[in-house]
Amino acid sequence: MKKRWIYAIAAAAGITLLGGCSDSATPAPAAQSGDTDMHGMDHGSSGAMPEGLKEAADPVYPVGSKVVIRSDHMAGMDGAEGTVTGAYDTTIYSVSYTPTDGGEPVSDHEWVIEEELRSQTESVPDAGDTVTIEAGHMPGMKGAEATVDTAEKGVIYMVDYTPTDGGQPVTNHMWVTESELSTE
Repeated sequence: MKKRWIYAIAAAAGITLLGGCSDSATPAPAAQSGDTDMHGMDHGSSGAMPEGLKEAADPVYPVGSKVVIRSDHMAGMDGAEGTVTGAYDTTIYSVSYTPTDGGEPVSDHEWVIEEELRSQTESVPDAGDTVTIEAGHMPGMKGAEATVDTAEKGVIYMVDYTPTDGGQPVTNHMWVTESELSTE
């Protein structure tokens, strides 16, 4: 009877550990240039778009365009084929912040857009400004105070893609810049 009890506990512990290591809805993140720690990154969208976002008037890659991603924000992203699901005119930022959950500081996180930031002033944030992040791309990001590293007006894209590393397809990945996309 003791052996059965021990086997039952071991099996339950194994299932718990395995369940905690997998998340089929979120592709595995990858550490890469830019962010110091991409652990837990989830740029997929549940459909909730930032308020005030304006569709791009004349994007290089219109919605429905087939593209190749030339960025490594996440594992299996660089070289992945995808489809543009959104193109928006906005100000695009890279930011540095300390996560609200006690995680390690993140440097030069790419990308957050104007509609995902709350500025300390009435003006559009610029490099060096302090802002509050309203996006939840990574654990501890939402509500974190950040410093703007770069700011550039342009078109930001949302894409669906299938990772090159065999990971689960990603829907509505937020965000990719025009320079991170190509047609071949």
